[in-house]
Amino acid sequence: MRLSLACLLAGMAVLLAAWTGRIARAQQGDAPNGNASALRFEVTSVKETKTMLAPGELAGIRAMAGGTYMARYATLKSMIGEMYKITDIQIAGGPNWIDTARFDVTAKAEHPDNIGNLNIMFQNMLADRFKLQFHRETRMLPVWVVTMDRNGSKMKVNPSPEQFEVPIKLSGASAASTSLTFTGIHTNMEYLCWWLGLVINRFQQVDRPVVDRTGLKGFYDFTLTFVPDPSGRTGPNGEPLASFEGSNLAEALREQLGLKFENTKSPVQVFIIDQVEKPSEN
Repeated sequence: MRLSLACLLAGMAVLLAAWTGRIARAQQGDAPNGNASALRFEVTSVKETKTMLAPGELAGIRAMAGGTYMARYATLKSMIGEMYKITDIQIAGGPNWIDTARFDVTAKAEHPDNIGNLNIMFQNMLADRFKLQFHRETRMLPVWVVTMDRNGSKMKVNPSPEQFEVPIKLSGASAASTSLTFTGIHTNMEYLCWWLGLVINRFQQVDRPVVDRTGLKGFYDFTLTFVPDPSGRTGPNGEPLASFEGSNLAEALREQLGLKFENTKSPVQVFIIDQVEKPSEN
């Protein structure tokens, strides 16, 4: 089954909703938390929007040089997932509107700051404006565990300082083969695993966390080309397969990045929403 290039590229709006300028190791404390509670944007605008996206416009969040975060047509659930690097299945509780209402956000820091602090500011903004409170529970869930293939990582180490650019972006699409090419720039495993969870969910309709067990601690550059597989595939005897197993993406990750995946269960953190409210507009 071949997917049309138009369909594939339309799906990239979902993947590229994660178009933050640079994702460092986001602190995982409930915001506000300890000294982190002092980190606040100087100016914040939050508005629920009914305005649909224009052709070519992407929903999601992006960090901009100079200490500004902007969200366009973003759900609260997507903002929580973005800021805490978790998938939808790791967010429980809360009213239905957290996954349906759309918001435009502009948040400016008093002065330029590193992306880690900006992420905490955004977490605190969610607590302040949406009255978001949650606690964590550890639950046993189906996951994809990523490890290194027997020949080791094929990604190139990037020792350069932190950069404000999209860590993984679509860099090519072939109408002839329906293949997609992504370029990773100064990407760490935390971000790569979270991004892979989004990709697998988009193309194979399987929402599972991707757990890093590679031991890789640095930042890396890479190119990844694959043909998205349709969901609902079966094995040689007609048995249903977990959609990602044996997929073109799984093979591409092994051959091009030196990473392999295992379908298993593992304890993961789940964020349980205790309180949330729609924000009043500025």
